Amino acid sequence: MPQDAYDNMTPSLQSPAVGIEEVTPDDLTDLANVTRALNVATAGTVRVIAADGTSGDVFVAAGITFPIRARRVLATGTTATGIRGLY
Repeated sequence: MPQDAYDNMTPSLQSPAVGIEEVTPDDLTDLANVTRALNVATAGTVRVIAADGTSGDVFVAAGITFPIRARRVLATGTTATGIRGLY
């Protein structure tokens, strides 16, 4: 296992993500982890429920990290594909 010089530091929203989760949009199920950001392979709209419970659509460009604390990515209204949650 490689050494991690930053392992003993407390992560913050300014630090890089520590994990990646494949996201399957689902209207009823929350993600395993609230995200720090989303990334998509194909640009499009991502309909989310944010960490605070509000919902809405965000347009995410392919390959760009879009900072949002999402707890759910909804299937209805989501057109982007290849969605990954960074946490």
